[in-house]
Amino acid sequence: MADDKDPITCHILDTSVGKPAKAVRVKLEGGHAPLKTFESQTDDDGRIKAWLPYSSAHSGGDVPTYSLEDVLSEVEDKSTWTLRFDTGSYFGVENTFFPEVLVTFTVQKGQHYHVPLLLAPYSYTTYRGS
Repeated sequence: MADDKDPITCHILDTSVGKPAKAVRVKLEGGHAPLKTFESQTDDDGRIKAWLPYSSAHSGGDVPTYSLEDVLSEVEDKSTWTLRFDTGSYFGVENTFFPEVLVTFTVQKGQHYHVPLLLAPYSYTTYRGS
């Protein structure tokens, strides 16, 4: 695993045009209670390599400072995580059957997880990448 990548990464390929899906908002949520939420946006290559702690406009107090590695280091063995892809904003809600794609998966401590999403307005598929 490269030092510049978080332990969970993803990328999106828009199969309707055969190109990476740029500027798609993605949230990552998981760990143990209380669940931690992270967010990011795909780069020009459709990839997310790093996550920032999520802080909604309605939450008060300090901005969260934990990292994904911090949260994963607290997990004893395995944990469940969900990627929430904002496909409605990417395609336009009226132009897609799936305004949001959720992918839930199990993470075992010490491993890297890459989750690609192959996306079109009326279909999607995913798998565990490398």
